[in-house]
Amino acid sequence: MFTGLIEEVGTVIRVKHVSQGVRLRVATKTSPLNLVPGDSIAVDGACLTVVEIDGMDFVTEVSPETIARTNQSFYEEGTRVNLERPLAVNARIGGHFVQGHVDAVIRQRSQDKEGDFVRTRFEMPAGLERYLVPKGSIAINGVSLTIADMDKGWFDVQLVPHTLEHTNLISERRAEAMNVEVDILGKYVARMIEADLEVPVMESIVAVGGDET
Repeated sequence: MFTGLIEEVGTVIRVKHVSQGVRLRVATKTSPLNLVPGDSIAVDGACLTVVEIDGMDFVTEVSPETIARTNQSFYEEGTRVNLERPLAVNARIGGHFVQGHVDAVIRQRSQDKEGDFVRTRFEMPAGLERYLVPKGSIAINGVSLTIADMDKGWFDVQLVPHTLEHTNLISERRAEAMNVEVDILGKYVARMIEADLEVPVMESIVAVGGDET
């Protein structure tokens, strides 16, 4: 479990294709984030497992499923990636609950400067619009953000100067594809409501055809 508060922006320094998957080597600046093999880490919001530590670098193995469902198929040497370690049990939750399970890859539509801030418009993730609400939470490339506005086919977020400086959300190289994870609480609420509205199959048959016994 993560919170969407990015600890560091790392740099991909090697993408090695192995057995349909990928071994990803990422360079960090902080030793690297006190990781050990076996630890989980969110890379652009996708939860991966650290398999090797080499000085200031760490290596993860990316499965074909993850490659197919995230923006990691676009990674190349020099790509900047958002990094976050899992939430510690005794830590504060400054963002929102982020699982590290990417729901979709989306694209930016526009960026508009508003003083020191930037309002960014994204295309609406197909099939996920029912989980989004104005002022609700969403994770983009692992960053916990608040939906400022939304309508059919799009939603806006407003990026503060700290986010602009300490994440990769404003980058011409990465504007083409970003990972999105909707709020898990919205998923659970929607599922419970759907379950309450479902009518068992046998009850539907009786209601339509009557009791023929």
